[in-house]
Amino acid sequence: MTGSTAFLLERLLRAKMPDVVAVEPAAGGLAALAGIATRRGAPPVFVKAFADTPADDVFVAEAEGLAALRELGGVATPEVILADRDLLVLSMLAPRPRSETFWERFAHVLARLHTSTTHPRFGWHRDNWLGRRRQANTWDEDGFAFFAQHRLLRWLGEPRVEAALDREDRAALERLCHKLPDLLPDRPACLTHGDLWAQNVLATPDGQPALIDPAVSYMWAEVDLAHVWTTAPPPEARRFFTVYAELTGLDSGWQARMPIVQLRQHLAVLAQFDDDWGAADQIRATLAPFRTLG
Repeated sequence: MTGSTAFLLERLLRAKMPDVVAVEPAAGGLAALAGIATRRGAPPVFVKAFADTPADDVFVAEAEGLAALRELGGVATPEVILADRDLLVLSMLAPRPRSETFWERFAHVLARLHTSTTHPRFGWHRDNWLGRRRQANTWDEDGFAFFAQHRLLRWLGEPRVEAALDREDRAALERLCHKLPDLLPDRPACLTHGDLWAQNVLATPDGQPALIDPAVSYMWAEVDLAHVWTTAPPPEARRFFTVYAELTGLDSGWQARMPIVQLRQHLAVLAQFDDDWGAADQIRATLAPFRTLG
């Protein structure tokens, strides 16, 4: 047993789950320690914790996000078995099938989520978490102002972002934020997953699409679309985008907008990880046209 799995086992036993007999490491997560716990006489469960919990509400907020996706948007999510300040325990999901049919089904799931949950304001009734950083969700009727303030500019004070971006980069981001109404269409808010890269798309035991690790808010649907589009979706996902566009009436220019919308996620990655997987370069490339504008 590794140090991380021993830590998770100790947390489970302390949480009065005495039927847990072992914990094996689980792949996929970047911010938290994660494992699969074997139980005596019961199905295994997925468990995650932080070695140093960022705040008391991190897992409670995540559990609430899973419930919102399920109850408001009709999306399959794991059952929450336990959510407290130290631990999140969920029912097990299955790996997603490597098939175009699965991704076409997911296009229908995501389109239904986005089209059935429109909202007059942007935000959420509470702040929640994106990785190890708090996500501010203060209500705003202006989506451009909300996106600029709470999804882009909020990252400028983070030490890793300050170190990676120079003064001209930061000025370019501020110019881009000022011009958002000219760069992006005026879309309504809808319930979004908020951290929708391919690793967070799994399957129910009967093979239906299911989602984990949300950072929900009422935001533009393209926040979710951009995350799938720009994080190397698998080859079998190629029909996903066509089907989603047909179901939602997406215009033909959506692909050109993805780098701007995805700036939020690139900034979040840059802020939280020593290896930014090319995020800083992507940010600079997107900001390049705004470096010399007056």
